[in-house]
Order: sequence, then C-alpha cells, then structure tokens
Amino acid sequence: MTDRAALLTITDLAVRYGAIPALAGVDLTVGAGEMVSVVGPNGAGKTTLLAAVAGIVRPAAGAITFEGVSLVDCPIEAIVRRGISLVPEGRGVLASLTVLENLKLGATIRRDAAVKDDIEHYLEAFPILGARRHQPAGRLSGGEQQQLVIARALLANPKLLLLDEPSLGLAPTVIDQVYDLLQSLRGRGLSILLVEQNAARALRIADRSYVLNGGRVRLSGRRDEIIAHADFDAAYFGLAMDGRAAAS
Repeated sequence: MTDRAALLTITDLAVRYGAIPALAGVDLTVGAGEMVSVVGPNGAGKTTLLAAVAGIVRPAAGAITFEGVSLVDCPIEAIVRRGISLVPEGRGVLASLTVLENLKLGATIRRDAAVKDDIEHYLEAFPILGARRHQPAGRLSGGEQQQLVIARALLANPKLLLLDEPSLGLAPTVIDQVYDLLQSLRGRGLSILLVEQNAARALRIADRSYVLNGGRVRLSGRRDEIIAHADFDAAYFGLAMDGRAAAS
C-alpha cells in the first residue's frame, strides 16, 4: 500500500476472455507522483491489467477508480480525458504518418491554445524527433519509435502514464535511454504504472512493485523488499512458495 494519496485504486479485479480467466482478485494502487511496476512472465496478465484501466477490456468483477471516480463503465475517450494515457506494447506508431502528425494525434482531446507550443516542446525534448519531424514514423528505429509514442502520450497531459513493455525489442543502450526518460518524468511528478518482463530494470526504478503470475498478484511491496524477498523467483516463475502452491 502506498503512503501517498491514492490516484488509481484497483480492487478485486477479474477479467475474462470468454471462459478463460485473465485476471483474478487483483488489488493494486498507484499514489500521486509514484512509479509502480508490475512484473511477470509472458502471459501473466500484465497487458490485460493495463487494458482494463484504459477501458479497452471490461472487468468481469471488481473495481477500478481514478481520483475516486469509477472507470469500469467509462468509454475510452472519457478515461483519456480524465488524465490516463497508454503507451501500448509494440509501440503502435502510425507508420505512414509523419512524426509530427503522430504527435498531433496525441493532442486530439485537447482544445487549449498551448497544444502547438507543447508539440514544439516535445520535439525539442526528443531531439531525434525534432530532426525527423517530417519523416514517416515507420522509418524510425525501435528506440526512436518508443520515444515518439511516449511523447505522443504525454501530449494528452496525463496525470497517469501507463506503459506496456517499453523495453521490448530494444538494444540495452536504448533501454537505458528509455528508463532515463521515465526517471525524469517521475522526477517531474508524473504518476506511472509500468508493466515489464524485464524485472531487473523495472524493480530498480519503481517506488513499489507487484509480481503478477497466472493473473494473480503473488508478491507486492517496496523496491528493496521485493528484490530481497526469498520468494521472488518462485512468485515470478509460478513455483511453490514456502511449501504452498504459488497459485494459492
């Protein structure tokens, strides 16, 4: 549990794809200005968790509240307007559109006069994007596309940034750059919910973490507690924990 004011609260969340359970009994909180990571193997339910928060999939049971308001029946656009932006797995740039056009899409919900200045701000903050603003986004490298989708999400002025596997498919030096960026965003007070298979990186950067496996939270706690926990490997890989089945 966070000692900061709760921004996002998930309680007893269950998600099913037909008869197949994807999440069951998940409890999670993200405090204001906090970075929380959810780590687990492929198929653990991490992407489904973010999709439920973003309104892409609907819970079978449980509650999701943001600033005290239920998101369970909110349309996706309303969730974005409330201040939640998702950076999806696989980056999801519109390859045939230019870098600048991709960025403009991130600000479509806004009607304020600062949009143009904010776009220029991110083109300066991400110099490679500024240099290639008129090039098709599909010509960018994987790391450059990751910068683009993060900048695009930030143009919605989110209070909470959801990131799905931001290191996926990137070279180690590019992963360093992405994580340096996340550190700087957290330092500016942005709340972040990060899901990753790359547990070593995610645990190191987060204030608190959850280990998800088989659609259930197996461990949770502050960074140092999780890293030092004797059952971490068992929880991550779904092995027996202290004589109990990890699925219990």
